[in-house]
Amino acid sequence: MKNFIINSPLDMHLHLRDDNMLKLVAPFTSKYFSGALIMPNLLPPITTKEALLKYKQRINDACKDDEFEPLVTIFFQVDYSYEFLKDIKDEIIAVKLYPFGVTTNSETGVSSMDVEVLRPTLESMSKLGIPVCVHGETQGFVMDREKEFLPIYESLAINFPNLKIIMEHISSKESINLLKKYDNLYATLTVHHLMLTFDDVAGGMLNPHVFCKPIVKRPEDKLALQELALNAHPKVMFGSDSAPHRKETKECNDGAAGIFSSSIAIQTLTQLFEEYGQLDNLNAFVSLNAQKIYGLKPIQKSIKLIKKDFVVPAEYTYKDECVVPLFANQTLSWSIDG
Repeated sequence: MKNFIINSPLDMHLHLRDDNMLKLVAPFTSKYFSGALIMPNLLPPITTKEALLKYKQRINDACKDDEFEPLVTIFFQVDYSYEFLKDIKDEIIAVKLYPFGVTTNSETGVSSMDVEVLRPTLESMSKLGIPVCVHGETQGFVMDREKEFLPIYESLAINFPNLKIIMEHISSKESINLLKKYDNLYATLTVHHLMLTFDDVAGGMLNPHVFCKPIVKRPEDKLALQELALNAHPKVMFGSDSAPHRKETKECNDGAAGIFSSSIAIQTLTQLFEEYGQLDNLNAFVSLNAQKIYGLKPIQKSIKLIKKDFVVPAEYTYKDECVVPLFANQTLSWSIDG
């Protein structure tokens, strides 16, 4: 096959940051994707309608004239009232729940994952039909944090059966078993969890640019996630979790967690799906499943991939910002036409 068309691709988990970093990274998504679900973990986090609308405007400004819809979210708080959520419902696609301290800018996250602490906000969300997106990790041993969080997911699924719960960026085979158990659980899958294992982080020389949370795991976890994605299981959808950090904050003693992948996501997924003879399922994974799960009607956009080598740049820069992409200096077998 020499070319392939992806229709209305959607990235259902994306970090765009703010200011010059926003201006640098947003166009990589807005040029080729119809829409993206934008994370609210800025400093300070997005918790008010006013902050939400201003951030959405800054995103649109950064995306210039691209046909692109930012699907914005707010940062979960245990004391959101029903009235507040009802007022903001038409402006957001979901509420993002971060446990305290588990990832970048989560210091104001939820300090207790006890169901009764979360109940007031989650019950209101359930009544209003607002999904909750969850970063599902504890603060235990790094390789086990997602697995340790699974009982919390199960408790949420049982206690709020009408609430749509998105298990964000799942990275382990154990998460897949739980995902399939409850009708109200769904999940996003990233490029890096589909392509990497912990060997890529620290198996040879340390590579800070593939350090993320949740950490990429064992080969059997990668294979289990690939099976879900390649078969476009209806409960999963693409969410890059592209999370840019300045080059100097990755290449340092206290390197930040996050992988910048939005510039190579479409090409990499096309290469992966072709390798396993599953290109026919790619549109469902990157668009149709998200449309069904979230009830979306995305902007119509067709992206043409051509079978032509693409050498990933070593870095991308804008003014004082510099980011290193996933697979920097490597060659992918597909390129985006235009």
